[in-house]
Parts: sequence; C-alpha cells; structure tokens
Amino acid sequence: MRKLLFLALLAVFVSCEKGDSNSKDYKDASLSIDERVEALLPKLSIEEKVAQMRIFHANIGTKPDANGNLKLSKKVIEKLKLGIAGIKNPGEHIDAVAAAKMNNELQKYIIENNRWGIPALFVTESYNGVDAEGCTRFGRPMTSAASFNPELVQRQWDVVGREARLRGMHMCHSPEADLVRDPRFGRMSEAFGEDTYLTTQMVKNAVIGVQGNYEGLGNGTHIGAVTKHFAAYGQVLGGSNFAAIEISPRTLIDEIYPPFEAAVKEAKTLGIMASHGDINGVASHGNPELLTGVLRDQWGFEGYVVSDSNDIARLFYFMNVAESPEAAAQMGLEAGIDIDLYAEDSYAYLPEMVKKNPELEKLIDRSVRRVLRTKFILGLFDNPYINIEDVEKGNRAESSLELAKESDLESIILLKNEAKTLPLDAKKPTKIALLGPLVTENTKAMFESVVGDNIKFVAEKGFHLTDEKGGEPKLLPRDGKALDKLVSIARSSDVIVLFMGGDEFTSKEAFFNHALGDRATIDPVGPQDELVERVKALGKPVIVVLKHRRTLSINAIAEHADAILDTWDLSEFGDESTARIIFGEVSPSGKSPVTIPRSIGQLPFHYSMKEINYKKEYLFLGKGPLYPFGHGLSYANFEYSDIKISNSEMTPDTELEVSITVTNTSDVKAKEVVQMYIKDEIGSVTRPDKELKGFQKIAFDAGESKTVSFKITPKMLEFTGITMEKVLESGDYTVMIGTSSKDYLETTFKLKK
Repeated sequence: MRKLLFLALLAVFVSCEKGDSNSKDYKDASLSIDERVEALLPKLSIEEKVAQMRIFHANIGTKPDANGNLKLSKKVIEKLKLGIAGIKNPGEHIDAVAAAKMNNELQKYIIENNRWGIPALFVTESYNGVDAEGCTRFGRPMTSAASFNPELVQRQWDVVGREARLRGMHMCHSPEADLVRDPRFGRMSEAFGEDTYLTTQMVKNAVIGVQGNYEGLGNGTHIGAVTKHFAAYGQVLGGSNFAAIEISPRTLIDEIYPPFEAAVKEAKTLGIMASHGDINGVASHGNPELLTGVLRDQWGFEGYVVSDSNDIARLFYFMNVAESPEAAAQMGLEAGIDIDLYAEDSYAYLPEMVKKNPELEKLIDRSVRRVLRTKFILGLFDNPYINIEDVEKGNRAESSLELAKESDLESIILLKNEAKTLPLDAKKPTKIALLGPLVTENTKAMFESVVGDNIKFVAEKGFHLTDEKGGEPKLLPRDGKALDKLVSIARSSDVIVLFMGGDEFTSKEAFFNHALGDRATIDPVGPQDELVERVKALGKPVIVVLKHRRTLSINAIAEHADAILDTWDLSEFGDESTARIIFGEVSPSGKSPVTIPRSIGQLPFHYSMKEINYKKEYLFLGKGPLYPFGHGLSYANFEYSDIKISNSEMTPDTELEVSITVTNTSDVKAKEVVQMYIKDEIGSVTRPDKELKGFQKIAFDAGESKTVSFKITPKMLEFTGITMEKVLESGDYTVMIGTSSKDYLETTFKLKK
C-alpha cells in the first residue's frame, strides 16, 4: 500500500513538473497567459467552448430599465447560461456613466451565471469616435487621413480607446485598413483613402492609439482593435456592397495587404475581421490561404478572427460555396474564423457536428484558445469591472474636446482660393449668408462664436437632399421657392458661404436587407449645381464648404466657387473649425487623401495607377483629375528648391537620403505636408506611375526656410515580380518631392546589384 501511495504521489509530482494544465488554476494571476488558457480550456464542455465562439447584439434584449438597472430578455438569459464570447454595443444609446454601470451589472451577471466565471467581451465600433452616446465625436477616418498627421491620428484613437474602456467596452470593430478607390461605394469615408502608404501609416497609428500602445489593454485603460475587412473589401465591383471582388494577386500583395500587415506586425492588433466579399471567386470567410496562410503563417498573427455580420452562414445561402449551413460552419472553422458574429445558423450547429466528426473539436479548441487569450490579455478575469468615478472624470475630458478641434483644423483642405478670396477679414463689417442643404441648426451659432460683432450672419438651409429615410432614402423634387429664397438672401449679403455636398443619407453602408447606400453616379444630388451657378451670377464672393462622405464630381462647384473648403465629415465642432479657417485664425493644411475625378466615367482612377493608364484621355472631358491626390492649398506660399540626393547610385545593402529646401515666402504662419513619391522607370512587370513613399507635416513661421530630408531604403523599391515573388530590380528611379502628387521637383538615382 505504501509503495502504491508513493507511486501515486510521484506521478502527481512529475505531472506538476511537466506543467500539467489540470494541476494549475486558471484564476492564478501569477501564471502566464498561455498557462491560464491551457488550464481553463480542458474544463469546458463542447457547448461551452462553442459559446466562446459567438457574439450576439445587445439589441436582442440587453438594456437598462426605467430605473437604469440591467434588464435582460429571456433570449439573452438563455444564451448566457453557457457563457459567451462577447456582446456587441451594450449601452450604446445611453450616456457613458449609465453605460458603465449597466455593463458592470451585465458583466457580473455573465460571470456569475456560467460555470467557470468567464467574462465577456463588450464590443463597439469607431467611425466618429466611439459609436455610442455621450462620447467625444471626432471626424471620420477619411477626414483624419486628410491631416496627413499620423501622430495626431494616434492621439485621437488613444481617446477612443480610453472613452470606450470607461463605458465598459473591450474591443472595437475598427479601424478599417481597406483602400477605397471607388466613390460609388457608400462606406468610403470609413477608411483612410486610396493610397497604400498613407493608409498603412494611419491604420498602424490608429491601432496603437486605441490599444494604448498595447500596454493599455491589460491595465484597463484601452480596448483591443479589430482591424477590418480582410481583405480587399473596398474593391467591390461597381462600388456595390456585397458584390464580387476581382483583383490581381500582385495588386493584392503590393497594395492591399500592407496596411493589414502593419496592423499585425507593428501595432499588434488583437483582432481581425474577415471581408464580406470574395477574392477572385474564393469567399474570404472560407479562405484558409488568406486567414491562416497569409495572416498567421506569414505574418504571425496570434489574435482572433471574427466574421463580419452573419457571413459564415452566408457561405451557404448567399455566396453559394457551401452545400449546407453545417458545411458553411465547417468551411469557416477550417479557414480560421474564430468567432461567429450574430448568426444563429452557423457555429450554433458545431456541438452537434462534433458528435459526427470529433476531429472538429481540435479546430474548435484552436479558436477558443484565441478568444480566451484575448480576454486574459485584457485582464478581464482579474479586473472585469469599471470604476464609475473614473468615467465621470475621464469621459469627454476638455483635452479630448480640444483634440477634436485640433484634428478638424489639420484636416480641412483648401481646394481652391481664386484671387485670395480667403481668409475673410473678421474686423471688416460684413453681412455673410450661410446657405445650403448642409447648414445645421448650430452653424450660425458656431460662426458667431468665432468672430466679433462686425460680422452679421444669416443662415438658411433651404432644402434637404433626400427624404432622410434610413433604409432607402428618396430624392426630393426640385423646390423652386426654396431656391429663390436662398438666392434672395444671397443677393442682400456681402459674402455667401454655401454648405454643399452630401450627408449620412446620400453615402452610407448598404446593409444586407432592404438598405441602400452605394450610388451609380457621383454628382452632387438635388439642385446644388443650380444653386452655386445662380448665386455666383450675383457677382459676389462665393465660398463653398464641401461636406460629404464620398468623393463627388464637383465640376460646377469648381467652376463657379471663388474658394472651396473640403471638410469631409468633421467633428462635433466642425462648423466652428471651418469658421476659424475661413477667418484666418489658422491656415488650412489638409491634403486630399483621394483623387477627385471630373466624371464617374474616369473610374477606376487613383494617382498610383500604372503609367500606361494615363496614355489616353477621354473625348469631351478635361485632362486628368479635377484635383489630384495630395492636393491642398494654404494661406501661405511655399517654395520648393534645391532638391539633392546623397548618391546617384544605390545597392541592395545601402540607403540614400534625399533632401529639399522648403521656404515659406509669405508672412503667414502655416503647416505644409511635404510629400515624397518614387517611380520605377523600368520594371519586369508594368509599374505604377508613382507611389507615395514618405511625407512629413511641418510647421513654418512666416519667412522660414527648412531643409526636409527623407531616407530611401531598398525595402521601398520592392514589388511582386513576374514570378510572384518579391523582387528588387536594378534600374533607374525618379524621386519626386513636392506639395502634391502633381506638383513637385524631381531627381534620379540608379539601383545597381
């Protein structure tokens, strides 16, 4: 008996020495994250494991009652018995303090009502700051991209991460790393532009910001990013949501992948969301080469992959690449989707499927490990609740509101300024009309807050662009009386500011069921062109403030307006910031993150197309874009001179430095975005006309001159060659440094091997 007891104790000792997960307590915070995951995972039943692979939306029955206490529907109570991976948008329609209190209650209920006390991930999104009531409202990602200031974007997303965590959130289905090159696409403003390099810098800094440089995850100050949509979602045919994606493998590797790769390798994004679409016929949600081969095997991604809304099930009933709902679930699981977002007809079937095919449990364990690991990284097992006192002090802090204003001022683009119409003189007695369909109820008050008593403002919206019905808005008939009234007001004013463009009804996400958001044309809707023509005919200065969420072909506006400020979709202080630019408090420094075409017929049209795309123009249309990528004027005058390169030759083992002198020849203090493009003159495959490879936003005092330098590395010159391998080819290269993709000085160098 003693011998048997000794052997049993010895076995236990050996088991502990080998790190037997069953001997460790997953609640022990002294263990490593991987050890805690491996200690917990074997305890879960198959049903509990699958519960950790599903997210449902709070709108099915998670809300506060009349007294602010948590109220759960029977459906939600049933779902939470086994635990849950996460819940989308709990408390999104209540203020931050109320949301934090409710989410504390919700988390407590979840922990206490599943066997192992596993907390849930509460998930939000961010398009104008945290998409929830009572948070700081920033400009949209496209607006931020116009700042050409990655450090500013990082600070902005740092606030997003802090404000989301304060209300009890843990993950964010943002930012978007998609390139958007088709303005028909209704979701255009959710992304950071058409260019690979610019988008990469913005996405990387957004992820770093929202995650608190990764350190903010475990200490409870920030949330995890879910970078999306992997991959090529912005390239849908016809700009139509859910349409097919046809894109060359070379373009995919060289242009589409880099922002995602940077999010994974450099910014350590906790999550990735798969794309709605396919890639050349292979549905992204069922693509193991994409979600495992590229994402994990090549890039080393260790986080979780979440489906887009219901998209695993859609492999069966929409994409038609799976024979049954169960086959769709298996396809998504094998491809590498770890969490099923919303669906009741996909991963919900996995427990029964495992009975027939036990090997599936290995793949389920793989996914559950990733989900549990994320929860441990976020510290949710040890500190799952929010300190309400922190919410009251930290949400909508004065510094956050000031940052929103700062971001606006750096993002507004001066497209046109004929005869120096802007800035206006706030000291000169003037009557200014603020007119047009994008005037809001706060526009007049915000303009008045910027200037003194010398300026008299009159504001009139005049007409709406649509009937503003959310699912499928309809255009309204021309309102002649409204137009006449606007022209009459303009006639009695000294200066006219027209607020034009588009809104959240003319550019939006086209949801799966009965909701449209993409457009077949990109002309401004309604009688906006007529309005600018009639007002211009009065012979008075006309300034257009262009608000929009997609690029518009603004030919009439460009022809008739004396000045155009392109503001995209600014923060809650947008009109105030616009007024500050108009009256010269700050010189505009934004640059266009997209090419602005003359006509939809020019599409596809982005500055970095292959050189051969520019060989011929179109009959009866002006040459080139209306405004090029990187364009943006200033109240200052910047002179570029004396471009130099450190060596006329380069090897695969050396770097070059190129410099240029930039001088502010005016008496205006201003910022300028100095942009560097490189062109590979001869390639083994057809090459882009030019590619952005660097930019710097620099402040200049009046009359100040600075030397601006860039490094050119061999990595910048690599591309996917004729054998589909990355190559660095000998030959001639041109370097262009200037104020836009069309206005620059150039020099050359030769790469020799």
